[in-house]
Amino acid sequence: QVQLVESGGGLVQAGDSLRLSCAASVRTNNWYAMGWFRQSPGKEREFVAAAWRGGGTFYADSVKGRFTISRDSAKNTVYLQMNSLKPEDTAVYYCAAAVESSMAPLRSYEYHYWGQGTQVTVSS
Repeated sequence: QVQLVESGGGLVQAGDSLRLSCAASVRTNNWYAMGWFRQSPGKEREFVAAAWRGGGTFYADSVKGRFTISRDSAKNTVYLQMNSLKPEDTAVYYCAAAVESSMAPLRSYEYHYWGQGTQVTVSS
């Protein structure tokens, strides 16, 4: 059974940094993409960032230049380094994995496995 377990969320002030981690229970180096989504109350789950199997990355415009995603295949872990956090970054952050895809997956329905989510709260 595949499990994705997130950690690293918390309460911080605007301008602070946090690093989220997502550890998989199986080998992930062949998975097409590992990504992060977030969801705040009353809003749909939105794409944040993804790291492709070949090494490329992609970011939502709202986080570009502030967040960095990285994959450690040896540890079956994906990270999201979040800098210069803003109150609007407050959300539950979910790790997701797309085992295979015909094109770069940016939508939640394109991902096969999900973590349980970790809360990030940024105070002003």
